[in-house]
Amino acid sequence: MPATLIRNVSVWDAIGDEAYPGEVLVEGNRIRAVAKGAERITAETGAETIDGAGMYLMPGMVEGHCHLSFVGPARNQDLGEIPPEEHLLRTCRNATFILNCGFTSCYSAASAKLRIDVVVRQEIEDGYLAGPRYKAAGPEITVTGGLGDERRQHMHAESFGMIADGPDEIRKSVRICCREGVDNVKFNVSGDEFVSHARAEVVSMTEEELRAGVEVAHDWGKRVACHSRAAESVKRSVRAGVDCIYHCDFADEEALDMLEAAKDRVIVGPAFGLVHNCVFEGDVVGLSKAVVERMGLPRKLEHTVATYHEMRRRGIRVVVGGDYGFTVTPMGQNARDIGHFVKFFGYSPAEALRCATAVGGDLMGLKGELGVIRQGALADLLLVNGNPLEDQSVLVGPSRFAMVMKDGRMHRDPRTRGRERGRIAAE
Repeated sequence: MPATLIRNVSVWDAIGDEAYPGEVLVEGNRIRAVAKGAERITAETGAETIDGAGMYLMPGMVEGHCHLSFVGPARNQDLGEIPPEEHLLRTCRNATFILNCGFTSCYSAASAKLRIDVVVRQEIEDGYLAGPRYKAAGPEITVTGGLGDERRQHMHAESFGMIADGPDEIRKSVRICCREGVDNVKFNVSGDEFVSHARAEVVSMTEEELRAGVEVAHDWGKRVACHSRAAESVKRSVRAGVDCIYHCDFADEEALDMLEAAKDRVIVGPAFGLVHNCVFEGDVVGLSKAVVERMGLPRKLEHTVATYHEMRRRGIRVVVGGDYGFTVTPMGQNARDIGHFVKFFGYSPAEALRCATAVGGDLMGLKGELGVIRQGALADLLLVNGNPLEDQSVLVGPSRFAMVMKDGRMHRDPRTRGRERGRIAAE
């Protein structure tokens, strides 16, 4: 790969709060040099130069709660009913689409079928499929009656859950996922409002089961994430050694104290997009106000907002990623979370952007190398036509990205955009 010098840009590096005029030199898949203000970079012979025309250069975004294989289901069981062939193809389309939307890295919060994530990750790594850096997961490991178990006594039904009861079955499920090549493992420790028999404040997985699963996953060198909405489920997850705890909506003071004490080890993620869209935009998909109220979603939203104000105050690391991929949360809206963090949780724009970049790089296992613009960091870069520090909506969808670079390679090249638009107009 030739060297690329990006000039005439406002650089937001995810380290400081403010953007600055600067230049960035990329060689191979790394950032070789960053210049600020009047400083200039002398590029080596043969380097290609890009004039950023004053646009904003920022790190590629990281989706911290990604479900690439959630391809627009209205119900949980829809994911079990999609034939695997169609499911794989639609997941591949999501992978390319989310890269178009500026997410150069994704941490999977579960695959709807055991090997879909693993196969898609490998296609991306082998260069056959345009997609983000991807940490693949297996299905959400759950228990009988927990989130992801859509069966009834008289009827079998598949969903996105891998059902296991008791420590031994949990251990076996984790080993199966590891055998099939996952990067990380996910457990459903609590229920959810979308499960009539196990609502969000029901703790469905015992601590003994969770500890057994975490121990095996860590023995295999895998990171562990979990779905924990109830306060006790958050506490069990911290005690069991979970690495990434999602939701935490109903965390009480004790749970928050435990998260704060473990903040150098644990990363959290609200997955706020789903509850936000159900409460404020549910009518688009037929969720009436009465149904939303009956499900208790406005109450959950209030608790989530209060919880994440506390998370911010206590300095707990938080990633974006809002359970996008359902009918009510279409893939491509993922960056809306950044604006939600500002509007609902009290984050400054720079803090929210760091949750989508530097903190996400930490979750991906590449702290200081991914999600930042600094010498030696990986060259995942976005050139944005708009100021994301003033208007976070410029990051939603693909239209404002003049450049998307992943691992030093152009996925969207600003030098060809005008020619491409002209060709399409001529046709």
